[in-house]
Amino acid sequence: MRTALKLCGALALAFAPPALAQTDDLAAGLALPVASQMAGARDVPRFAWVENRAGARNLWVADAGQPAWQRTRYAEDDGMLLYDLALSPDGQRLAFVRGGDEEFPDGRAPNTASAAYPPGQQVFVANATTGVDPTPIGDGHLPVFSPDGSRIAFTRRGEIWLWQGGKPARIAQVSGEVSDLKWTPDGKRLYFVDNRDDHAFVALLDVDAPKLTYMEPALGFSVEPALSPDGTQIAYLQFRDPPAGATADSGPYWSIRVADTATGKARTLWTAPQGMGSRYAGTRQHNLWWSKSGQLLFPWERSGFLHVYAIDAAKGGAPRELTPGNFEVETFVLGADDVLTFAANADETDRRHFWQVSASGGAAKRVTAGKGSESLPVFAGGLLAGIATDAGHPAHPVLARGLAPLGEVAELKNAIAPEAVTYQAEDGVIVHAQLFRGRGKGPRPALVFVHGGPKRQMLLGFHPSQYYSNAYVMNQALAAHGYTVLSVNYRSGTGYGQAFREAPGIARDGAAEYRDVLAGGRWLAAQKDVASDKIGIWGGSWGGYLTALALARDSALFKAGADFHGVHTLLKPLEGSLSPDQQLAARQKQWESSPMGSIDSWRSPVLLVHGDDDKNVDFNQSLLLARALSARRIPFEELVFPNERHEFLRTADWLAAYRRTTAFFDEKLK
Repeated sequence: MRTALKLCGALALAFAPPALAQTDDLAAGLALPVASQMAGARDVPRFAWVENRAGARNLWVADAGQPAWQRTRYAEDDGMLLYDLALSPDGQRLAFVRGGDEEFPDGRAPNTASAAYPPGQQVFVANATTGVDPTPIGDGHLPVFSPDGSRIAFTRRGEIWLWQGGKPARIAQVSGEVSDLKWTPDGKRLYFVDNRDDHAFVALLDVDAPKLTYMEPALGFSVEPALSPDGTQIAYLQFRDPPAGATADSGPYWSIRVADTATGKARTLWTAPQGMGSRYAGTRQHNLWWSKSGQLLFPWERSGFLHVYAIDAAKGGAPRELTPGNFEVETFVLGADDVLTFAANADETDRRHFWQVSASGGAAKRVTAGKGSESLPVFAGGLLAGIATDAGHPAHPVLARGLAPLGEVAELKNAIAPEAVTYQAEDGVIVHAQLFRGRGKGPRPALVFVHGGPKRQMLLGFHPSQYYSNAYVMNQALAAHGYTVLSVNYRSGTGYGQAFREAPGIARDGAAEYRDVLAGGRWLAAQKDVASDKIGIWGGSWGGYLTALALARDSALFKAGADFHGVHTLLKPLEGSLSPDQQLAARQKQWESSPMGSIDSWRSPVLLVHGDDDKNVDFNQSLLLARALSARRIPFEELVFPNERHEFLRTADWLAAYRRTTAFFDEKLK
């Protein structure tokens, strides 16, 4: 292990970028390798992950205590994603997907590099240890190895395919999109979720028959299937969305059901009671686990914070809270030893660490320590690993014990350590934020940064998400360039409890989260080292929406803004559960909550940035705003990326957008 750490340290020094400078800060920062998509082998301590270095994405593999090795040799910033990694149980083979869009895997594949012949989406299999090129086995995604490692199942557009070393064969087709695909331990069946837009079913497929059995269908979403240790039962979460206008304590809206795998007949084990937690909320990993001791582990917000609970799979009864406290669990996994590992901001509000507790209960113990954050726990051969970040190091894979690096640890030289600050909105809500103090003499121009989602939380360091890792680099570059930046964790975001995330009047019901943004701008203006007449704002997606809303409502404070693929009108079709009068009132509230609803008071210049193949926020949202600004002679600049998605897939496009944003703010605020 000491030898491996020395080698990793040497790699970090060898690949460390130059100190950030005004002319090269963005290029150097965005070129840093960022790890994601971590996977582990079942039987051996072998891990694999994706590394994005300046847009070239490659697979790396590492055994605990040994130097990592690069498994692929892709060299271009071509927007070709690598995802859905899976290691065979013995760690000898690696399956993955290249191409397409991980978020919309069954949709049309992106062509961000504007190739004459758009690339497709393919499943590959490779020997995990040799340098032989990976072998394509078929079009599709979500490859999963059978328990003995001899077969790979994968899916495409509602079809399930099976590869056994030769040409793949289609073995089933469903009406929806297949997700959460898994093998039963005997290798004879597959279970999965059949997503059908406004509802979803859990299904079981006999591979050799083939025969398809649905676990008792219901009016809602059946999700997160978990198989019993003996394979005779499947537990799953059943939920439905609340109707428009429902009160916070209405419901219940979700339950845990257990079905017989032979017949599909299900029973309701437990139903969430009315009140706090009556609406389903999950984490960013799998949300239902069946322990060897017969306990079902699931997330619940009964206390007002998202925590993990356990319930007896046979008897039901009252769930037992395993992770109590005034913090939120971000993700959790169950190890083979029936020990629960979870990532949470338990003792540092704006950082995350790994904790462990027995599935049978007891006091949780912190597993990782340090000045950074650890996310997305994963096991391989009984060893725990995850993705680590801190103020100066982007996402990299580490073993939980001692945070020993599994691969390269790149460094952002001369990084400005963000400071944790809080302030109060006009209605008394306490808002958390991170402050990047600009270099140079004051008073300095300043910027408010607003994240997207909005169900996100920015941290005191690099974020594990590539999108927000890039945004962190941008905020660092802006601070190095002389701007003080306030990154605001506004209400409707995660990390601070249900009352904060589901605050009254947010989004289409009144844009209450904007109060936190406005208060952040005013807080900046009151700082002695900030030029109160030179405050701007920037953000993407929902952050783009809040940027546009700030410029429309408060141009006197926010003198300029950069709006990345923002939402500009919140008007959308309403549910039939509302009466005609209620629908009129709801649409009026949507309009008043929109930037377009305050367009006549907009005065400040804005930079609009959007990719025209955006599948999250329609490109028309920026077209709509550009027309409205033109009609009112409000100055704006535009930067459009043909064929680019919401989360720009090419680093070159991020670099172009950020450089244009810096130049725009320099002109308007400096």
